[in-house]
Amino acid sequence: MDENAASEALVPQFKLDRLLNQDQGGRRVTLLGSINDKPTLLTAERAAFPSDIKTLEVFHKNLVDVNNLGTNDIYHWYLASVGQAKDNPPDLKLNLISPCTEKHIKKYSPQGVRMVTETPDIYEDHVRPYVAKQREEGRLDWVFNILEGRKEQNDIIYRDPGQDGAKDEAVLLAPDLNWDRKTLTSLHLLALVERRDLWSLRDLNKSHIVWLKHMRGKVVEATVKKYPEIDHDQLKLYMHYQPTFYHLHIHVVHVMLEPTGTQAIGKAFGLENIISQLESLSGDNKNAGMSDVTLTYTLGESHDLWTQVFQPLKEGGKG
Repeated sequence: MDENAASEALVPQFKLDRLLNQDQGGRRVTLLGSINDKPTLLTAERAAFPSDIKTLEVFHKNLVDVNNLGTNDIYHWYLASVGQAKDNPPDLKLNLISPCTEKHIKKYSPQGVRMVTETPDIYEDHVRPYVAKQREEGRLDWVFNILEGRKEQNDIIYRDPGQDGAKDEAVLLAPDLNWDRKTLTSLHLLALVERRDLWSLRDLNKSHIVWLKHMRGKVVEATVKKYPEIDHDQLKLYMHYQPTFYHLHIHVVHVMLEPTGTQAIGKAFGLENIISQLESLSGDNKNAGMSDVTLTYTLGESHDLWTQVFQPLKEGGKG
């Protein structure tokens, strides 16, 4: 037997003892076992997707056991398998956006990234009008479907009516569409506030501090109650700026979730740090808040705020 054949013959001889580790959102596992009674480690990682057009043209036709996890407006998400036996667990999580918009195409296309500094004046004069326009274009229909009880009601993990039933403090907790609903180390939930006057972290001020602390406690408590394998200190809460959609929401993720661009510095702002920053604002003015501070964050070069605001400011010598 040649060297390659001898090596290939080892894998079928592997006898599993236990799962040693699972990372990359469940896409890689390290198994501890033995071969011929000798301790052996076996690491299995999903191969990269092919990039040639001919293979990709038939990719979706080879999917089996496509199981819908949820549908809301133009968004659909599924579990599926690629040509496996029917009894095997699904090996793919699918997200479908149909019909998608030009903004979706830009978001998911490769692009350069820039660091930008947004002063309170730039926010007031340029960014807030842009955000208002996005909200007017009906891009929040899927959020309102959830809040108003039309979609995803079976997925809601928790509803908090607010302190003493204060309606403007109500919040609900549900799985993020990118989570497969089963791999706890890649847990990703969304806490959606029910009030509609808070568009992003920029709308938070000192009067919201007590509410934010209350909400954080309730969301964490509800998460560990739903998933008792997770402890309080295994959760990370943050907000994006700029967010994907302009209705205040908080991301709740497992600390072991593999960090991506969406969790990077300049994109994710920790909830505890936001609260601390609000507490540190001087004076007794309860309306003093995040709109009064300068924020530095990342923007993709295809983002409208880069092409329409920050790039012109840079080229004009003002940014």
